[in-house]
Amino acid sequence: MKQLLFIALLTLLTNAYAEEIKPFTSDGCSTFPDGTFEQQQLWLNCCTVHDKAYWRGGTYQQRLDADLALKNCVAEVGEPLIAQLMLAGVRVGGSPYWPTKFRWGYGWSYFHGYTSEPSIDDEE
Repeated sequence: MKQLLFIALLTLLTNAYAEEIKPFTSDGCSTFPDGTFEQQQLWLNCCTVHDKAYWRGGTYQQRLDADLALKNCVAEVGEPLIAQLMLAGVRVGGSPYWPTKFRWGYGWSYFHGYTSEPSIDDEE
């Protein structure tokens, strides 16, 4: 019985990594506003770049780097407090283990998790 369970698990994991990534999509800043009342898309570009990293997924360190880049980008447009709030939100809500459409590696079928492989090229 244990051998059968092991083979089934191994097959599922192999299939998960053999799949193809879905086309890139972005929902802007997901459940967070894309900007202020006065400038409604002030940090939208920051979120789109962040979405590109989240779409393709990768290692834990790549996710941390993407989240810190989002924080820095939002701070650079003049919103350092918002940047800190967004960082907290993506660190909690962006885990690859949540079955959400904005999780780390959302371009892959759920459950993809973190990978130790290099990320795919931006052109895909």
